[in-house]
Amino acid sequence: MNPRFSNKVMVITGAAQGIGHRVAERAAQEGARLVLVDLADYVHQRAADLMEQGAETIAVQADLETWVGAEKVMATAEQEFGRIDILINNVGGTIWAQPYEHYTPEQIEKEIQRSLFPTLWCCRAVLPYMVKQQSGVIVNVSSVATRGLMRVPYGAAKGGVNAMTVNLAFEYAEHGIRVNATAPGGTEAPPRLTPRNTQTQSEREQQWYGALIKQTEASSMMGRYGTLDEQAAAILFLASDDANYITGTILPVAGGDQG
Repeated sequence: MNPRFSNKVMVITGAAQGIGHRVAERAAQEGARLVLVDLADYVHQRAADLMEQGAETIAVQADLETWVGAEKVMATAEQEFGRIDILINNVGGTIWAQPYEHYTPEQIEKEIQRSLFPTLWCCRAVLPYMVKQQSGVIVNVSSVATRGLMRVPYGAAKGGVNAMTVNLAFEYAEHGIRVNATAPGGTEAPPRLTPRNTQTQSEREQQWYGALIKQTEASSMMGRYGTLDEQAAAILFLASDDANYITGTILPVAGGDQG
């Protein structure tokens, strides 16, 4: 049986660490030709590691919170490989965890900029290529944090990702383009190479974060965090031909938490 992604060109954002990196590793094992995208420069080392293992891979360093960055990524992918079959939008993540009344206007804007705009921009940038070829798959990584504690701006951003996913699925099905999302719950991962928030937490902030952790675990029927492999498996299922008759779906991957 042929690998699911044999010769398919897959763009993965946020690919230098965490879920994005695990998706890249598993996609490479299944024959994908990879465009690894990240703001951090060590995305180049990630690409080099996969190339040593025989995967056809390039790295693109870009700021996906900007249109210019997203446009650059897709143009580079098309120039290198001649097409874009799959886009995995994985950039995003909570920066602060606190009651909404304590967020500053600047923090609110940064949360939305971080967790909504990269997906907005990348979808807009990739669609002309997919429409031209009359095929393509987009998988957005959302979150079950649309129902939860201490993350109102982040939840709002991911709610926007959910709405965009469904709207795009309606709009582009006639062009042979499928658009879905996963909604991860809490996920165990190694310490981030680039922390989202470098400030030392106060005792009060630690208490707020602790409340978030307790709520996340309690909301899961399985009572635990997921693994990177469990998240990557769901993403790659939706990206594969195994999901050919699935579009406009938000798939919770959170041990029973529906988000």
